[in-house]
Amino acid sequence: MLPIDELTLAGKIAIWALPVIFAITVHEVAHGWVASKLGDNTAKRLGRLTLNPMSHVDLVGTLIVPAVLLFLGGFIFGWAKPVPVNFGLLRHPKRDMVYVAIAGPLANLVMAILWAVVLKLGLLYANSNESVAMPLIYMGYAGIFINAILMMLNLLPILPLDGGRVLAGLLPNSLSRQYSRTEPLGMPILIIIIMMGWLSSILGPPVYFFQTSIFHMIGL
Repeated sequence: MLPIDELTLAGKIAIWALPVIFAITVHEVAHGWVASKLGDNTAKRLGRLTLNPMSHVDLVGTLIVPAVLLFLGGFIFGWAKPVPVNFGLLRHPKRDMVYVAIAGPLANLVMAILWAVVLKLGLLYANSNESVAMPLIYMGYAGIFINAILMMLNLLPILPLDGGRVLAGLLPNSLSRQYSRTEPLGMPILIIIIMMGWLSSILGPPVYFFQTSIFHMIGL
């Protein structure tokens, strides 16, 4: 849609930095905030219920990985330090785990819509003030894209991703216990998927559908 690839590396970093940091920070805060409402104040007690990125930045996942992928022109994604959640402190652990897990992807959905508003504002000002409009347009598009990626990635039914937590919470108890035993295999499986180049094939269609729906919503 936009010639972002034609920007300089410095320009790309300027465009992507804020959307990436907000996407992964708000995602984690959403988990902790919902957990606090359902009985677990661990994240609140540790000072993690804050939008200050410095409280959530992971050197590798928040800075190095997105920067390298941006430089290589690859599939942009990243992660923050996970907000600690003690599921045993939740009032209804199995049920509430679903709410805590789904809060992150829902936060990405809300942020994608907000970035769509930014994109729309940029388009409205495109003919009158290009110096203001173009950063809004680029950042709005980047915000939609990174939030779509994080939402769909985290909804994969692989533990310890959010989709895996949701599935574990929805399965009958016996099946849930068996499924939960696969958690140690989750990250190796995800790494294999990434290394084999399958991630873009898995996430591409739902991300495209999501982006297209957002664009239609704002009249593009």
